[in-house]
Amino acid sequence: MSAALAFDLLLAAGLLWSAWQSLSSARLDRAILLFITFGLLLTLAWARLSAPDIGLAEAAIGAGLTGALLLDAYRALKQGSDAQVNR
Repeated sequence: MSAALAFDLLLAAGLLWSAWQSLSSARLDRAILLFITFGLLLTLAWARLSAPDIGLAEAAIGAGLTGALLLDAYRALKQGSDAQVNR
């Protein structure tokens, strides 16, 4: 088995694992971080498939922008629930 094939298999396993963990996580903050991890692994997969333009778009939009928006929404949700508890 060549090193490239081993890396591709490890990358595919990482993609499947992070996708499954992100969808089945009970904690929202953990699910968001796993979603960002999935996006970064998918960027590597696109680069391995010789599609760097799609990989850059995935990194910028999928992992970067969407991840930041999800983290901001989680922060706002957490602050809103803390404000209701303090009433």
